[in-house]
Amino acid sequence: MINVKDEIEHFLAKGRINFPDEVVFGNALAKVYNTPKPQPEEIAMPDVDVAGIRKIVDEADNGYLSPEQIHNLLDAAGIARAKEGVADTEEEIVALAKKIGFPLVMKVVGPVHKSDVGGVTLNVKDEETVRSEFKRMMQIKDTYAVMLAQMLSGTEVFIGAKREEKFGHMVLCGLGGIFIEVLKDVKASLAPISTEEAHEMIQGLNSYGIIKGVRGQEPVNEDRFAEAVTRVAALMKVAPEIFEMDLNPLLGNKDAVTAVDARIRIEKE
Repeated sequence: MINVKDEIEHFLAKGRINFPDEVVFGNALAKVYNTPKPQPEEIAMPDVDVAGIRKIVDEADNGYLSPEQIHNLLDAAGIARAKEGVADTEEEIVALAKKIGFPLVMKVVGPVHKSDVGGVTLNVKDEETVRSEFKRMMQIKDTYAVMLAQMLSGTEVFIGAKREEKFGHMVLCGLGGIFIEVLKDVKASLAPISTEEAHEMIQGLNSYGIIKGVRGQEPVNEDRFAEAVTRVAALMKVAPEIFEMDLNPLLGNKDAVTAVDARIRIEKE
C-alpha cells in the first residue's frame, strides 16, 4: 500500500472506490448480495371496490369503526372474514346463532381488550350456552352488544397497518394472537405492496417455519396470506383516513387465511 500511495490517491481523486483488504471487500459484496432488489415504480394492486370503500369511510366519524362498518370495509377490500353478526337482545342472538351455525365464538362489543375482561368464549356448541353467555357478557362494563362468529381452526397470523407522517401507511405482518406481543416477530413495508414483496415479508419472518408447517402441523396458505397483505395495503391507498388497522388474528390453514377479529380507527384531518 505504501509503494502505491500516490497511485491510490490519484484513483480516489477521480471519485472511484477501493477496498483496503479482502475482508472489507467481502463484507461489501455480502451486503450487496443480501440487499433486496428495488420494488417496481408502478405496483399492480389487487382489485378492490373503491366506491364501496370510499362510501364507508366518507360516512364514518373519527374513532373506531363499528363491527358492521368493519365487515363492509373488509368485504369491499376483498379480505376474507369469518361469518359473523352482532345482536343486543337474547332472541336476536339465538336467531343469529342458528343462521351462522355451530360451533361459534362469542365476543363482547364495546371493550377494546375483550380477552382481558372475560369477553370471549370459544367453541359454543348449543343454544343454551348462547343464552347463558349472552346474559353474562351483557353485564361486562362498556358492553352494548355481543358478536357471534363461526369457529375456525388454523394458525393465528397478523396483519396490521398504521399511518406514518410523511411516509404514508406502514403495513406489518407476522404470527398473531399473543405471539406478536411475546415474539415481536414482524416484517413491515410501505403501501402499496406487490405480491412478490408480500411473500418476501412473510418468508423473512423468524417464525416462517411455523407458517410452512412443522412436525405435522398444518401449514398456512402462503399465497392467501400474501394476498391479504396486498389487499390491506391497497385499502390504505384508497382510504388514507385509516389511522390504524389490526387484523388479529387471522386464522390460516392450507386452504384459506380468514380474519376473525379486526379493529379499524379513522382519523380525518
